[in-house]
Amino acid sequence: MSERIEQRAPGSEGEEDQIVPSPSPVPEPPERKARSSRRGESVFRFLASGSGVLVVAAVALIGLFLLIQAVPSLMANNANFFTSPEFSTGDENNLSFGIRDLFLVTVFSSVFALVLAMPVALGVALFLTNYAPRQLSRPFAYVVDLLAAVPSIIYGLWGILVLAPAIEPIARWLNTDLGWIFLFRTGNLPVLSGTIFTGGVVLAVMILPIITAVSREVFAQTPRFQIEAAKALGATRWEVIRMATLPYGRSGYIAGSMLGLGRALGETIAVLIVIRASTSPMTFSLFDGGYTFASLIASAASEFSQPLPTGAYISAGLVLFVLTFVVNALARVIAGGKVNG
Repeated sequence: MSERIEQRAPGSEGEEDQIVPSPSPVPEPPERKARSSRRGESVFRFLASGSGVLVVAAVALIGLFLLIQAVPSLMANNANFFTSPEFSTGDENNLSFGIRDLFLVTVFSSVFALVLAMPVALGVALFLTNYAPRQLSRPFAYVVDLLAAVPSIIYGLWGILVLAPAIEPIARWLNTDLGWIFLFRTGNLPVLSGTIFTGGVVLAVMILPIITAVSREVFAQTPRFQIEAAKALGATRWEVIRMATLPYGRSGYIAGSMLGLGRALGETIAVLIVIRASTSPMTFSLFDGGYTFASLIASAASEFSQPLPTGAYISAGLVLFVLTFVVNALARVIAGGKVNG
């Protein structure tokens, strides 16, 4: 109920004061409102477009910087950049470096971590969205998400001091009983700890909260009418998941997995601590040692004093930069194909 502001006009003595109503506010013309709305929309569009252009420009400038810095070293390289296993930059006048082993160790450790993390993340996400009661699902989800807040160096120390001795019997059993499989045969290290196998397990724990969080959010948005329709047909809980939840959330699950793979490809400190260096070429075994792109660059960061040797490491970083773009593009294509299909 609107209030009326009253003003009393002074009168002569003995007479009652006259009540004068306050004038009502003049409404804003519709044309002015429309102009103001269009102006706000234009400003917002400009800011949104500018932000998008700024991000794209920043990424393009980073790629251009890496390319410019890498070209002189690539021109002075005496080895095949793509097929050589050695990476020697000690003599500026005799550079000889290649990315074959770096690429293999990076891909092997990251893909192995993804194979370990994807089924666990799927199970956790389905449990939190379909089985766990609300009183348990929220705290449990917070605990899983907190794994992403643990610093990489903590994961590295835990991996080399705690995890590696604990899983060494498993590694020894795989090497002894399943050594006829090329993935489990003896690698280029004299020990079975500090290998790609150990590093992959550590990376799996690190990317688990990323895949779980994305998958959980997607599964939780499954349309309610699909779930109710499946239950009305007499479907069990697993059948509801198989017929409604998984088809709806498949693209998000794959996108979250690719996001985790991108994190694993670029992980530095944990991999540098866990996976031991090796001077022998990689033998395509999980029990090999060596460097990934990121760990090699981090290990030699204190020696970046001469332009050509520094450019050799920058060229390795350029390959990692392109590799992450390829992974994200594949994730986009796969997720888009699942949605359209």
